[in-house]
Amino acid sequence: MKKTFDEIRENIPVTGDTVAAIMRQPVVLPPDFRVNEAIERIRQVGLPDAQMNHCYVVDEEYTLLGLVSLRALLTTRGGVHLKDAMSHPFITLQPEDDQELAAQLMQEYDLLELPVVDGDNCLVGVVTADDAMEVLQEEATEDMERMAAMMPSETPYLESPVVRVFLSRIPWLLLLMISAAFTGGIIAHFEDALAAQVALTAFIPMLMDTGGNCGSQSSVTVIRGLSLGELSFSNWPRVLWKELRTGALCALVLAVVNYLRLLVFSGVGQGVAATVSLTLAVTVVLADLIGCSLPILARRLGFDPAVMASPFITTLVDAVSLLTYFRLASWLLGL
Repeated sequence: MKKTFDEIRENIPVTGDTVAAIMRQPVVLPPDFRVNEAIERIRQVGLPDAQMNHCYVVDEEYTLLGLVSLRALLTTRGGVHLKDAMSHPFITLQPEDDQELAAQLMQEYDLLELPVVDGDNCLVGVVTADDAMEVLQEEATEDMERMAAMMPSETPYLESPVVRVFLSRIPWLLLLMISAAFTGGIIAHFEDALAAQVALTAFIPMLMDTGGNCGSQSSVTVIRGLSLGELSFSNWPRVLWKELRTGALCALVLAVVNYLRLLVFSGVGQGVAATVSLTLAVTVVLADLIGCSLPILARRLGFDPAVMASPFITTLVDAVSLLTYFRLASWLLGL
């Protein structure tokens, strides 16, 4: 070999979230080696990692020519050259690729490892299934923390100082508290309507909670699809159409049940019951559309879709539901 493996890798930038940070050193063999020579070489140098199942065939410049599994080496006649026994990798990674992409590809194609090559197709490393599992676990943890309006932390909970836990929570709490002030402003703006029809006040929590729950369901479904690579920005129209139909069905059932409940158990008039139920239906549809759209837009703008999960969407849906409620009440009840 004219180059060493370290010389190939020395110009590869290593950052925290890229494939370069988790790739391992592969077992490399020349194409003119026979199978029995390859096995002897593996006996001499060993495997860098117990999770590795392939050896990689490269030329003198470390250009990736193909790969051969350990199983193939054991079942192929010893005199066969590796260039005749190898197979060509149908997918490779770049060092600057995101670690999450590596995990998604390995999961999608049911692979145990993936070769990493540079712009000249020189082999610079390999990512194993163990690495992919760790990445998926870390990404899932970060998504859960962001969906709960917390800053991601890599330190175990019991080992995290109170101040660090506090700092991970307080920025989002402050932001959500300030954004919730818009909700209070909407209620204050319609004080006269509430004073004229006091019964409307009792249904505000139900409308806000139902809308927030619908938005959360929609957003979590879409965030999962984005994380698994099942959805992208190009799928947005299809997602909107699907959530519109789903939201309409949910809205119909909830509105009918709520209308009957109010007439039978709450003792309110048909006008109030119709206003609350119609608001509920509109809120559910809008919440579904908001919940599915914001994560996709966040991904399009380069943000983590999980940022647009429950707390943020709930606050936005609360404002939308109140505006809808009071506008419909003013129209239907003549307030």
